[in-house]
This record gives sequence, C-alpha cells and structure tokens, in this order.
Amino acid sequence: MKRFFSEGRGGVDLALLLPALTLALMGILTMSTFGAGSSFAPRQLIFIAIGVFVFLVLSHMDLRFIRRTPFIMGAYLFSLFLLALVLVVSNPVMGAKAWFSLGIVSFQPADLAKLTIIALLAKYLSRRHVEIGDFRHIIVSGMYTLAIVLLVVVEPDLGNAIIFSTLWLALMLVSGISKKHLLALGLLALVFGTMLWFGGLKPYQRTRIISFVNPSSDMLGAGYNAYQAKIAVGSGELFGKGIGYGTQSKLRFLPEYQTDFIFAAFAEEWGFFGICLLLTLYGLLFWRLIEIARVAGTNFDAFFTLGVLALLVAHLAIHSGISLGLLPVTGTTIPFMSSGGSHILLEFSALGIVAALARERRDAPRAEAGEYFGG
Repeated sequence: MKRFFSEGRGGVDLALLLPALTLALMGILTMSTFGAGSSFAPRQLIFIAIGVFVFLVLSHMDLRFIRRTPFIMGAYLFSLFLLALVLVVSNPVMGAKAWFSLGIVSFQPADLAKLTIIALLAKYLSRRHVEIGDFRHIIVSGMYTLAIVLLVVVEPDLGNAIIFSTLWLALMLVSGISKKHLLALGLLALVFGTMLWFGGLKPYQRTRIISFVNPSSDMLGAGYNAYQAKIAVGSGELFGKGIGYGTQSKLRFLPEYQTDFIFAAFAEEWGFFGICLLLTLYGLLFWRLIEIARVAGTNFDAFFTLGVLALLVAHLAIHSGISLGLLPVTGTTIPFMSSGGSHILLEFSALGIVAALARERRDAPRAEAGEYFGG
C-alpha cells in the first residue's frame, strides 16, 4: 500500500500531490468572496483541476527524454524567444510587459523559463559537478541564467529576476562551490546590483525599495501595500477572523490580495494557527522533494528535484517576507495558493516531472548522488 501511494510504478505519489492540492484549496478559500461580490475562486478551481490532471499525466509518462541535451537546449532557446517576443507584442499589465493575453487566459513565459532553466542547470551540473572548482563552469552556467534574467528585468519584473538568480545560486551551492568562488560571486552580485539600481530599475521599483528601508516615508504611496499587508497579518492574531471575514482583503484595503498578498489575506482569516498549518504543509512537500533527491537514480534527477525545491522555497520565502515587511514589494506569487493559471500549471507540472523521474529511478544507472545529499 505504501508503494502505491508514494513510489509505486502504477501509483500516485500522494506525498507530493496532497500537500500541493491542500495548499491550492486553502488559496481558494482565501480568495473566495462567498457570494459577496465577484470572486477569482471559480476560475482558479478550473486551473487547479487542470494542474492536477497535468501532474497525473506527467507522473505516469516516460520522461527520460528531458535529460537529453538537444531537448533541453531547444526548450531553453524557445523560452528566450518567448521572453523576447512578449516584450514586442504584449500590452503592459500593471506597468510590466510580462504576459501573453489569450482571451480570458493570460500566459507568463517566465513560468516556462523557470522549468527550462532548472532542467538546463541540472544537465550542466550533472556532467560537471566534480569540476565545479573550475570557476569557468560557474561563469558559463551563470551566463545561461543571466540571459533570462536580463530579459525579465526589461519587462520589468524584479520579482522573477530575483527568483531566477536564487535558483542558480541554490544549485551552485548544492553542487559544492568553494568559499572563495562564493565570495567572488558575492562581489559580482554587488556590482550587478549597483548597475541594476542606477540603470535597470524603474523609478517606481527604486521607490518601493526606499519605502521598505523607510516605511514611513510614503505610507499612502509606495509603502501603502506593505503597510496594509502587515496590518492584515497582525490583525489575524492567534486564530484569525474566520474564513471569509478578512476586512483588509475583502474590503480591498489590501490590493491584489488574491495574488501578491494572499499570504497576508490568509493570515488575517486563519491567524497564527493557520500560518503554522500552512508552513507544515509546505514542510511536508519540501521534505518529500528532499527524500526523492536523496535516492535519485541519476545526478540529473537529483539536481532537477532540488531545483524544483529551490524554486518553491524561493517563492514562499519572498512572498511571505514581503507580507511580513521583511522584504521590499516585488509582486511575487506563493506556490499553489496565489490566483493565476500559468504558475499553477508550472508548479504541478514540476511536481509531475519529479514524480516521473522518481518512478523511473530503478531503471536508471545509479550515480553517486548520495555523495552530495547525505546518502
């Protein structure tokens, strides 16, 4: 029975699916207005259903072809093409040209690029992890990521630019980067950040960062969202105001509560107890990904799984940090909960691919992944 639920060839990895699905349903409860006006919940339910279907299909497919270099490079070049195309043909949404509008559905190419860069870095590091002491490999892998980051910054989408950079750094750390190279990367990041501040960021993005450092400088302007988010989190107290009774969110004092600030809206309605439950569900999902990486059949599978883990952790940490006033506002979703279709499909697809690779591990020659993951 255990094999059927977690690792069986014909079964479903419920240890991956159930936490993700529960988180998605919690998001539905948070964004639902329960008849008190227009709601994003019905449309989001459709996206979740599609996401679960995609997970089930992918988890039972033979996906070993995604380890092949021609497929990965083709997907990478296609992602770059879409990121460049969206800058030309899309209309700005909230100041950013980041979405393709397909009628009632919008698609964000950055979401596809996240899955692509995880696969590309996993392939690169699976072949060169023993040579990671050579700084050349760090530079080359960084250039692959930088090409995407620059296109995303131009949109402008600072939140996703940070996510891509975090993905690359996390996989570099897992691969065994040396301390001196880590210091060199820190200096490069400082130089790049300085250039970004003076030449890459839009004025409103710099204003957001300044308001984060000094929140009281513009309470009714750039600091408004962060201030309302902290009010929402604090007003939830121990057990919250109750599902559907969040005043900051439902009365729209908290802008974009269904996407960029759904963590704050959830905290207001569920309180500290709900946040503990939420983090427990994420912890269960993250632990399952770590366990899959530990017993991965190949180094590619291990790096890919840890890349998915890094993606989810980065989104959770940045989104919740913004809601708690620990980070400047960048407009970042939280995994499985925020409203939107493309990120939901990305997240369930990523888990489906991980489940498929884990299912095939007995057929793949075992690499010494345990050397890096404690096995």
